[in-house]
Amino acid sequence: MLKLQDYWRERNSKQKAILIGAFLATFLAVAGLSWLASRPGMALLYSGLGAQQSGAVMAAVEKSGVPYEIRGDSIWVEASRRDELRMSLAGEGLPSAGGTGYEILDGMSGFGTTSQMFDAAYWRAKEGELARTILALPNVRSARVHLAVPTGRGYRREANATASVTITTDGTPITKAQAKALKFLVSSGVAGMTADRVTVIDSERGMVSSGEEFSGEDREADMKSNVERILEAHVGTGNAIVELNLDVVTESELLTEQRFDPQQRALIAQESEESTDQSSNSQKGAVTAASNLPEGNGNDGEKSTASRSETRQRQNYEVSKVTREVTRQPGATRRLTVAVLVNGVEQTGTDGTVKLVPREEAELQSIRELVASAVGFDESRGDAITVKSLPFASLSDNGTLASQGGLLSKLDLNGLIRIVLVGLFALALAAFLLRPILKSKLTQTNAMLDQSAPLPAIRAPEVGQPALARAPSGTTETLPVVSTAIPEIDFTPSSGLNADPVDRLKELMKSRKDESIKVLSGWIEKREDAV
Repeated sequence: MLKLQDYWRERNSKQKAILIGAFLATFLAVAGLSWLASRPGMALLYSGLGAQQSGAVMAAVEKSGVPYEIRGDSIWVEASRRDELRMSLAGEGLPSAGGTGYEILDGMSGFGTTSQMFDAAYWRAKEGELARTILALPNVRSARVHLAVPTGRGYRREANATASVTITTDGTPITKAQAKALKFLVSSGVAGMTADRVTVIDSERGMVSSGEEFSGEDREADMKSNVERILEAHVGTGNAIVELNLDVVTESELLTEQRFDPQQRALIAQESEESTDQSSNSQKGAVTAASNLPEGNGNDGEKSTASRSETRQRQNYEVSKVTREVTRQPGATRRLTVAVLVNGVEQTGTDGTVKLVPREEAELQSIRELVASAVGFDESRGDAITVKSLPFASLSDNGTLASQGGLLSKLDLNGLIRIVLVGLFALALAAFLLRPILKSKLTQTNAMLDQSAPLPAIRAPEVGQPALARAPSGTTETLPVVSTAIPEIDFTPSSGLNADPVDRLKELMKSRKDESIKVLSGWIEKREDAV
């Protein structure tokens, strides 16, 4: 503390003003960094909310007393209380999920409400309930459902209901499976609606799924995955590349075919008719006496009999005709092409070098048969499969290694920056405070060891008095008393040396280095004690 006072007295007014300003600036910087470091970490509470939802959430957060910040359309709160606050807001129904549901009907009374008003409120409530259900998906941030349901009153012909679903995600796209599930969800919630009349639209990527599934992208992905899984079992992972192109029918087609075969006939009708005619004729003879006798034989005369039988058959034939109707629905495969590139195999040459050579033709033929069975190859449809074996380009040793984050990637960047800044300012402050002390001490040491001025003569100590306790005659400086623990120096200068005290001291220090150091140390300690 005495050294700081001496250092402060030696400074002029300008240097004192600079020191005061530097001290205040350092103090304010350290205080600001300490306040910044002591502030609680902020975590995201909600983002992307509507104006009404954000206002309700902010009012609830202010009521809870949790510190918060508004950054654009995001609400940030203290990280340690983020989860607690979310549960509390969820208990209050915030943020409100979707539009209003069936609670619309609670406020409707039977007086003054027409059937048209009730129907409009009912379908509005239905849309809100469906939107709430869709918001249960983890990657859906907002959803709107629009229903177009005909009333069917009067003489209007019945029409099928349709619907559309508009979704805004958090960056993750809606998959085909999710779109299909949404179609069945909406169609099942409306009576008389089918899934093919529901359209799913992503607000950022356009239409995800419409009423008719024309695309064959999902089928291509499944077929490609099947082929790659079969090939990797034989050639290894990464040694086969499969590209598949599926041409599908995108329109509905009805084919009617009639064929007539003149070489064949078909019996369409047959008629059979049979007729029989029979007649008899007899003539009597002349009357005689014998004709009147009871047992006599009269003259019967002449008799004749006639019969006729006729059969008729008629058959009608027509030329053979075949009628066939074929309906092709969208999604049917029109043509399929598959290209498979297989890596070569290693082969050691005569000189010991290893190189990749194409695979044998028999192996490629076996691979082609496997691929044909996996994709459902049909040559009559025009399908084509190409299998080639070519060496792949070699990669470097670290060409396929993913970069792994070290310790810094796991730390909080803001917290790390705060720690570094506080440490730098602490080091600067320590250097600023210790620099004057070190500089003053170094100056004093250099002044003690400075030999530019003549040194006082050293005389032999008197009896009962320590060595070097008094200054020689002719000088005004009083030398410090050397501790009696320092051994006396027995020095007898040579007769040829100069009697100058400086030369004598130099000779003494050269010949007795250890004792000279102890003497100087004693002087320094005594001067510090005197100060």
